[in-house]
Amino acid sequence: MHIRSLFYFLGEAFKNIARNGWMSVASVGVVSITLLILGSFVVLSFNVDLATHDLKEQVQIVLYINERAGEDTRAELHAKLVAHPGLAEVRYVSRADAMARLKEKLGDRSNLLEGYEEPEDNPLRDSYELRTAIPEEIPAVAKEIKSYPGAAEVDYGSGVVEPLFQFTGLVRWIGLAFMAGLAVTTVFLIAHTIRLTVYLRRKEIMIMKYVGATDWFIRWPFLFEGLILGMIGAVIPVFIIFYGYQEAALWMQNNIYFVSLLPPEKIIEVIARILIPLGVALGIIGSTISVRRFLKV
Repeated sequence: MHIRSLFYFLGEAFKNIARNGWMSVASVGVVSITLLILGSFVVLSFNVDLATHDLKEQVQIVLYINERAGEDTRAELHAKLVAHPGLAEVRYVSRADAMARLKEKLGDRSNLLEGYEEPEDNPLRDSYELRTAIPEEIPAVAKEIKSYPGAAEVDYGSGVVEPLFQFTGLVRWIGLAFMAGLAVTTVFLIAHTIRLTVYLRRKEIMIMKYVGATDWFIRWPFLFEGLILGMIGAVIPVFIIFYGYQEAALWMQNNIYFVSLLPPEKIIEVIARILIPLGVALGIIGSTISVRRFLKV
């Protein structure tokens, strides 16, 4: 594309936007509202992911060793755990270490454990504390290692972990469906606006076709129009979300300080990287859909 042609197409695109006037403004406004809702949901999703990630990092599998297991069985169990591809961390905790931890947690009430210091009196069991590379794989890994030789019992808080993973998965799928619905709505709105422009210029387009203008020469101004509408409609919610999130994060920091949020500079980076290309892409898709039927002369 030559520079002269580029300026011509851009000029025609801005003329189309100005010619439609309030229709263009309404289109940008509705696109901005749509992407604002989408962007707000993305911000919420990222912060929910941050909160659940912190919880997931704390989840671990505790495998208790059978007290009757011999040295060979224990060595085999250790070798299988270390070789397991899904485990990122394997830490052995002896009965004595477990008792020392319990005393430390009890603090001033550690005297409750007097009389259990000797190995023969220690009611705790040797165990392994395990962390998976992917937290969502904890139930499957726990089920597998429970059958290992020397394993007596496996505990990973199934009553909490599995509902947590189900909830985060549900939020993720709802978010994807919500984003898809908003994307379709945005394409429809931009396509409707550009379809009006194309309809008003249908005779001009037909004449240009008859005198030899190529489809792409006719199409480019409308593609730029959709691109401009989509970009403007995306930039507005980016700034609204950024400044709104700054105020919300400041309020949370002063009033609910124990809740961790993503920093505002990270949010603007993520939102801009998602909304602006999305707005531009949807604008181009909408304009392509609108102009296609009028090029079939």
